[in-house]
Amino acid sequence: MRGPHLHIEATTPLQGADEIAIKGINAPDLQVFVFALFFIFGGITSLNDVIIPKLKDLFTLSYSQALLVQSAFFAAYFVFSIPAAAIVRKAGYMRSASIGLLTMTAGCLLFVPASQSGTFAVFLLALFVLAAGITMVQVVANPLISLLGPPRTASSRLTFAQAFNSLGTTIFPYVGSILILGSLAKIDSKALTGAALDAYRTAETQTVVHTYIGLAVALVLVAAVVWTRRDQLQTEVDDQGGIVQAFGLLRLPRFGFGTACIFLYVGAEVAIGSLIVSYLVQADTLGLGAEAAGKHVPFYWGGALIGRFIGAGVLRYVSPGKVLTGVAVAGIALIALSTHTTGLVSGWSLLGIGLTNSIMFPTIFSLASEGLGKRAAEGSGVLAMAIVGGAIIPPLTGLIADYSSLRFALILPAACYAIIAGYGVFARKPVVAAAPGLADRFA
Repeated sequence: MRGPHLHIEATTPLQGADEIAIKGINAPDLQVFVFALFFIFGGITSLNDVIIPKLKDLFTLSYSQALLVQSAFFAAYFVFSIPAAAIVRKAGYMRSASIGLLTMTAGCLLFVPASQSGTFAVFLLALFVLAAGITMVQVVANPLISLLGPPRTASSRLTFAQAFNSLGTTIFPYVGSILILGSLAKIDSKALTGAALDAYRTAETQTVVHTYIGLAVALVLVAAVVWTRRDQLQTEVDDQGGIVQAFGLLRLPRFGFGTACIFLYVGAEVAIGSLIVSYLVQADTLGLGAEAAGKHVPFYWGGALIGRFIGAGVLRYVSPGKVLTGVAVAGIALIALSTHTTGLVSGWSLLGIGLTNSIMFPTIFSLASEGLGKRAAEGSGVLAMAIVGGAIIPPLTGLIADYSSLRFALILPAACYAIIAGYGVFARKPVVAAAPGLADRFA
């Protein structure tokens, strides 16, 4: 089976197809656009960590119910990754980016009827639509940043773009905590019933609505700018084969194990991030108010930002598999330290896990893709679908917390890191030279 053949033209005087294969597309302005996309979808995704405690309080939810926020959000990756790729093939990068941004806008605007209805399920629907748009934007952004420059520096550009993603996840939760969590716990929603409870929920969710209306306005402006560039990149795809054949790659041990680890990593990262506010308000950790605890969430995501710069240097000299095992073991150690101590040590060791998370996703991704050759694009699609782990691991962690405690519930993310550490050992050696054609036998 042959992968898709991509031909690219541009309205600006860019080079021909052969030169593009060697030099990439010379369009610095589009690089800035892609960096902005990474910042936007990273920041909006991290706002879930702030919304969860707000909705948990308003709807008197258990931990497992509150973490359905992440289930609704990350399920969109599983449902829409393949349809989004099909839209990109038909409409091209820039038009698809506009479609994704407008879908995100629709998701933001759905928070208005969600607030008026005072129903948790409608909030989940809004988040699902929002995530569908983010999925589209990510399907555009990841390959586009690789095309915008020489292939030899593609990994460098992707790492730099991911830094913008981390910048968004660092800034948005802090601002969101001020806007969304400032009024949390001023009234005990458990003491209200009937019309009084409905009125309270409608009033309190207005802070969420105003935040997302502001985001909707910003997204429309960005979509309008992108639409003016809709004809700058034209794509023609000769598509032979499909996603069904791509799943055959899961029979390759290195790829199949890596796909499972993407699932586990995203699940563990999201589960910990989702519980930070609830964890830090406990009297035996930092004992903070909800807003103050929310302002600490950026330390978790900021650790990933710093770690990516550090990891980029370390990975030049140390085997990626060994580095992956090292940071996964460090993550387990920090969980153990947090759950077996109290006060500042307990709180800050949990936040420090963000630093160990930093290089896990790109390292697992690259190790799993190694040796796929011309089927690397198909493998990338399957790996992207594995992000659905963010929809499954968090509510399972919440369920454990409901029946035990938040501290004990962290055993599930620790188990995820343990398996990831094992993958680092398994994939520590590069694929042998004789293996490049191996993936073709699993078509």
